Amino acid sequence: MKKMRVTSIQNVLHWENEAANLNMFAELLEGLAGNTDLVVLPEMFNSGFSMQPQKIAQELQGSTVTWMRAQAKKLNAAICGSIAVSFEGDFFNQFIFVHPDGSIDVYNKRHCFRMSGEHLVYRCGNVRTLIQYRGWRILPQVCYDLRFAVFSRCQNDYDLVLYVANWPQARRTPWRCLLQARAIENLSYVVGVNRIGVDANDVAYSGDSMVIDFKGDILFDAQSQALCHTQILSLDDLESFRDKFPAWKDADSYQLLLEQ
Repeated sequence: MKKMRVTSIQNVLHWENEAANLNMFAELLEGLAGNTDLVVLPEMFNSGFSMQPQKIAQELQGSTVTWMRAQAKKLNAAICGSIAVSFEGDFFNQFIFVHPDGSIDVYNKRHCFRMSGEHLVYRCGNVRTLIQYRGWRILPQVCYDLRFAVFSRCQNDYDLVLYVANWPQARRTPWRCLLQARAIENLSYVVGVNRIGVDANDVAYSGDSMVIDFKGDILFDAQSQALCHTQILSLDDLESFRDKFPAWKDADSYQLLLEQ
């Protein structure tokens, strides 16, 4: 598939209320069947950015992923976002990518946000994940990962990077600047999906969900409104630009070593 229709959903999140969040997103997804290839939801889209995993976390085969599978089948499109997952006695902020056939790819957030104590209650991941979907190579990332360029450095191994987030309004300038930087330095499409509203900790979120192309040009900017937006991305355009401006060939080689 040379064209990818990517739908970003930016909205408020109901604090630690899975049913309310899933019902809200289900309503927003109505009518998208046949009109999108990939739906991107925010970080912890079923709960908000809660540091109480013992209250909100579920196993990978739990109710939220069951819901995601049903939506992916209904839409004939992939759907992704992060949720709190429990696994073998640990909690993870896990990016979940559900394919239309129900198969799943997962990525555990590498950089837990220590300023909120996330690293104290969630275990940081140690695997860089790449997803193959309809001819596209996709790198999943979660929120704070955005600040760490080495971890997301493209080694000619992906075409699109997805950042799902609960990124506060107080730091909206870094969010916006870093999304563009990741697109420029990696010659890649970047989709960043954030939330809006105020959470139970009185943290305000301005949204600023964006779609950025491989040159750093902003294709879509949600600002602070609630919305469901679909953007068409072109693999032909990306590959043509990489051929004409192959900066990736001059990148420094390195091996990423992750703590186990």
